[in-house]
Amino acid sequence: MNPADSAPATARRFHRLDISAPAFWARDFRSRDEVFARLRAEPGLTWHAPAPALFPHEEPGFWAVTRHRDIAYISRHPELFTSSLGISMDPMPVELQRPTSFFLTMDPPQHTRYRRLVSSAFTPKQVRRIESQIRANAAEIVDEFLADLGAGPVDLVDSLSRKLPMRTVSDMIGIESADREAVAYAAEAMFSSSDEEYASLEERASFFMTQFGILHGAGTELAARRRREPRDDLMSAIVAAEVDGHRLSDEEIGAFMVLLASAGNDTTKQTTSHGFKALVDHPAQREWLLEDFDGRIGGAVEEFVRWATPVLHFARHAVTDTEVAGTPVRAGEKLVLFYCAANRDETALDAPHIFDLTRAPNPHSGFGGGGAHFCLGAWLARMQLRLLFHELLTRMPDVVLGEPEYVHSDFVHGIKRMPVRSA
Repeated sequence: MNPADSAPATARRFHRLDISAPAFWARDFRSRDEVFARLRAEPGLTWHAPAPALFPHEEPGFWAVTRHRDIAYISRHPELFTSSLGISMDPMPVELQRPTSFFLTMDPPQHTRYRRLVSSAFTPKQVRRIESQIRANAAEIVDEFLADLGAGPVDLVDSLSRKLPMRTVSDMIGIESADREAVAYAAEAMFSSSDEEYASLEERASFFMTQFGILHGAGTELAARRRREPRDDLMSAIVAAEVDGHRLSDEEIGAFMVLLASAGNDTTKQTTSHGFKALVDHPAQREWLLEDFDGRIGGAVEEFVRWATPVLHFARHAVTDTEVAGTPVRAGEKLVLFYCAANRDETALDAPHIFDLTRAPNPHSGFGGGGAHFCLGAWLARMQLRLLFHELLTRMPDVVLGEPEYVHSDFVHGIKRMPVRSA
């Protein structure tokens, strides 16, 4: 153990490898992982400077958790590592994080109750309706994409990747057609607000709150409308859901709307883009998948998610003095769980830098590290990817991709634009 590990947080030296600076997150995924690989190879955890902040704070730094097994351990022990003090790597008041993250900033048993409330709205009937809507939307979106592709080069993200997730969310909860573009932009912009294309550093905090207000307002207004005039849709089911005598308030539904629109939209969009690129870059993998699409798409989707790792990290805080990987961690200290590093951990995955649809087992961390906060929408993401790639791969001609333009973000592994044309 390094004696500095047990020193007061304010007296510790920051690790020589800086993973907090914006310049680090401007690097490509592979070169960043070369740094994470060096951190994974060191004993214990490593201590790092706070990320640049938009808000006043007194955070002394954070522990970087880069190994698959350590992330799984922390994720499965909420009694030792809490979400209630915030889940952002960037220093941000927890009071601001809670309304933008809903039950992600809760621990059991409160988290369990809210998760059960939301889950109870997804009845078999609702799931069947959602699947039918996704299948129809996927076919229509691919029709439009192929027509655009036939007319000349298009942007894959704008013409394909972003469309299905937002239509899915909109159909599920009843967002009116006229409001869908504003909601989709707000969700995308919240995830990518650190990118200069969306807002300058000086504008970033107000920009973030503006997008949050659009999403939260859409949710509360829709919830109030469904209370007055219920329909046979998911939002009406969420409004009526009850567990142990508790129902969601309109404010809580607004917070859920923020989570659903941002996490449910952007993560599937990014996985679509990364998965599409990987299949074009590895044509033998695409051919293998098409030989038995129905039998192989389940495992393929898991590899799409692992390869993309659309959410790069979440944070926890130690509840009490404890230890992780031989490193003493004091009560209240932040630990950042880097899922991007876990998904390239050679001790957990064979040849993790290779895109391999035959990978089995595939214990990836693309939906989190397991435990209470395992992604509630994993089933929905899998369904969308399965249905969209079925339409794509069975109908699409050979294509040529241009260079992707990536989102500059320390939170989302995102592709902003990627040109594609027929071969």
